[in-house]
Amino acid sequence: MMTGRPNFRPLRILLSEGTSTSAREAVTVLGLAGHVVDVCDPATAGLARFSRFARSYHRCPGMRDDPGGFLRFIEGLLAERRYDVLLPIHEQGFLFAKVQARLAARTGLALPSFENYRTAHSKAGFSRMLSQLGLPQPETWIVSSADALRDAVRYPCVIKTAIGTAGRGVWMVRDDADLAATTVELESGNGFAGEVLVQALVAGATEKAQGVFCHGELIGFHAYRQIMEGAGGGDAIKRSARRDRVRDDLAAIGRHLAWHGALSIDFIMPHDGSGPLYVDCNPRLVEPMAAYLAGVDLVDPLLRVSLGETPEVAPATREGVITHQAMQALLGGAQRGGARRDLLRICRDIWCQRGDYGGSTEELTPVHMDWISSIPLVMTALLLLVSPRLSHVLVKRGWGAHLLDARTVAVIESETF
Repeated sequence: MMTGRPNFRPLRILLSEGTSTSAREAVTVLGLAGHVVDVCDPATAGLARFSRFARSYHRCPGMRDDPGGFLRFIEGLLAERRYDVLLPIHEQGFLFAKVQARLAARTGLALPSFENYRTAHSKAGFSRMLSQLGLPQPETWIVSSADALRDAVRYPCVIKTAIGTAGRGVWMVRDDADLAATTVELESGNGFAGEVLVQALVAGATEKAQGVFCHGELIGFHAYRQIMEGAGGGDAIKRSARRDRVRDDLAAIGRHLAWHGALSIDFIMPHDGSGPLYVDCNPRLVEPMAAYLAGVDLVDPLLRVSLGETPEVAPATREGVITHQAMQALLGGAQRGGARRDLLRICRDIWCQRGDYGGSTEELTPVHMDWISSIPLVMTALLLLVSPRLSHVLVKRGWGAHLLDARTVAVIESETF
């Protein structure tokens, strides 16, 4: 860990947003390592604001609606406060990769080329790359019109827009009614302006892996299985796992892309035991607290790479470490139709560490070490107990102006940006 370095000094870190679960967990890991953390976000009260580890919280223009204004705000902070590292904890890496030469002159930053970042960020680009590398994925078709979509669909399947995160732009389609509803949403949301993926639905366990790379070489790795699904497909409960095959495949992806920085992948482990099928890629470090609790701080090598160092390969994380996110558990329970008594039972089980939460550690809102983190957790619980239907409203707040949409992607990709 960083604190073990000779002549250690706290680094000044600027986090690119503060609303996502990944940002909130990164604040905890950075704070525990003794670093000084500032956060910028367009939301008044992002999750990362509620932490004793966050020194400053800067309201900024939303990247989705004003990417140029967001970039100018970031550059202004870098010029004024002289941060050691700019940490692109979410989709802001897409913008930063486009202008990284400008940013790297002001601060430490770990990103691959913009072309390779685009490949990993696009679901269609990632699928094509898997085919090129001969890596397994569910049967997949890439289409760009409603007619082609109808021709490609085989029930059951998953339909995805090429751009989307946090559960946006993903539909489970099991029959003609589902397909009709999905087509309407795609057409009304201009989803056919880009590519659309159709993937066969595979029965199996959802798992995820994350890695840190230094100029194409994998130097840190963690994998886990989703034990309970939360809101928007997120992880309410997860358990660390050893996945040597996945580690090798992620290393191959990173070498192919000459990846520099953090990269995460989602995959299905089929019930028939046939091995991993890769379904998604996130060009960032997703929710790093689980790896930290399993024995490896992946944020540390990411900081070192950002500073131009070549870190040693991190040790393997421990298997079987169970962690949970209470907010995800409550939101997921409400979205699945849970009544107030069901949500109260979840609260009781988490508090008493019983049932599904026996032997598990909270990773998102670690109240025992950061009491301020209890504020969004308590507010979420109270709102859901008043009306469980509010879960859908609360989840959509996470799809805020800090994220990309297809229009913003086109603006950033343009030659004039």
